[in-house]
Amino acid sequence: MEHITLYFRDGSSDKIYQAGIQSKDGGFVVHFAYGRRGSALTTGTKTQSPVDYPKAKSIFDKLVREKTAKGYTPGESGTPYQHSDKAQQATNILPQLLNPIGQDEAVSLVRDPQWVMQEKFDGRRLLIRCNEQGTDGINRSGLIVSMPQHLTAAVEALNSQLILDGECVGEKFIAFDLLELNGTDLRSQPYRVRLVALNNIVPSGSDCICTAATTILKETKKAMLEKLKSSKAEGVVFKRLDALYTPGRPASGGPALKLKFYETASFLVSQINEQRSVSLALLQDEQPVPAGNVTIPPNHAVPSQGDIVEVRYLYAFPESGCVYQPVYLGRRDDIKRTDCTTGQLKFKAAA
Repeated sequence: MEHITLYFRDGSSDKIYQAGIQSKDGGFVVHFAYGRRGSALTTGTKTQSPVDYPKAKSIFDKLVREKTAKGYTPGESGTPYQHSDKAQQATNILPQLLNPIGQDEAVSLVRDPQWVMQEKFDGRRLLIRCNEQGTDGINRSGLIVSMPQHLTAAVEALNSQLILDGECVGEKFIAFDLLELNGTDLRSQPYRVRLVALNNIVPSGSDCICTAATTILKETKKAMLEKLKSSKAEGVVFKRLDALYTPGRPASGGPALKLKFYETASFLVSQINEQRSVSLALLQDEQPVPAGNVTIPPNHAVPSQGDIVEVRYLYAFPESGCVYQPVYLGRRDDIKRTDCTTGQLKFKAAA
């Protein structure tokens, strides 16, 4: 059916908006996707249930008029997204989550040959399930989400039924675990076995899917750690080679740990301010409390009140709970409101 890609460039702002009409259940629906060029797009629909074609065409044309009036221009650039009729369905497939560690513990793990190290990527967690019923993206809450068409094609080209765990960074998927392969559940296998199977199934040199670089030797871990620090990467991940894959996050410790070079947290947008700024809030005893303000850069759309957003910061002030030097990273549709608590914050040390 009809589909259009619009793009907008102005200084550092480089955005994409896609809209399309698709047939469904004897009627038609209007899908859209938007975001910064080169990043994973946010998707949605303007029709919660199918409508007749004249109605769908009217909605589609109105979207195009609104965007072109704001300076968007038709073009072929952009990454088409594959919209799923199963979006937001629960899969009961949940990822293994990381517990944070400090610098001293990281130094110990660098020396320990039972732990491998990988880069911690600044992207969006994504599991990919490919079987006879099709290929689905699954977010960290276990819900089916849309994903880029080129990534769907790349996974299907592996000619295997599988479940991959990884991170979507821009338009590239970086796989770091393999949970199922051709009917065999690998979760009960140690990570060393899953890692070998993963590297055997995912080809090298692909532009849209690859495996996370992994190192085990003390000297190479040390060199990788220093290189990532100097390049202002997000951090590193440590995993035990004998660890099984256990969904969720342990209360403390565990076989999968992260050292972050800077702090991030998920916040609620409590208010839209002037000059592309929003007020942030976190939950304390289930009640929202102020956490400061953050400026929305030109290459991001201003979020709406009530949205959940990810923000990087240096530390939080213990007196006010507000974050210092916040940097807006984007909206999060895979985080629950109940997870946006003050317990995420790292506070400034006392003088």
